[in-house]
Amino acid sequence: MEIIPNSTEALKQAFRRHASGVCVITINGVDGAPVGFTATSVTSLGSDPALATFNVARGASSWPALKSSEFVSIQMLNESSLQLAQKMSQDHTKRFLDDDWFVHEKTGLPIFNNVNAVLIGRIIQRHEVAANAVIVVEIIEGLLAEELPSLLYHQRGYVIPGDRL
Repeated sequence: MEIIPNSTEALKQAFRRHASGVCVITINGVDGAPVGFTATSVTSLGSDPALATFNVARGASSWPALKSSEFVSIQMLNESSLQLAQKMSQDHTKRFLDDDWFVHEKTGLPIFNNVNAVLIGRIIQRHEVAANAVIVVEIIEGLLAEELPSLLYHQRGYVIPGDRL
């Protein structure tokens, strides 16, 4: 094994070798406009109570909305969601221009059509750490679509998993 003494470079290189599921996070802005972004840091924190977490840079365009939002959706992407993942990681002013989403009746959150599953949650904690934040969400509802192979992020690109072992 190669030793990488620089901690930042070690972290980057290690996580490039670790595939992550791709999600889209959506919230409503202070003005009620939809806000969202692509995330690969989503994880289950526990099932009783149902909790999940994700991370965000506090310099991100979505941070002001996340600081004040009560509700959030976590949308798990599938093999047919590649364009959505790309769109939601680019210019934030163009993320909701298409008609590929609808408004969740109970929370008013924007929900995309082309996903495997959606978790609707209430933000219960925000932990600011250096230039980032960890968001803790209590899940209050789930929406399931037809299950397709998940979209993953690996080696700085999007991939679809192969055959299971």
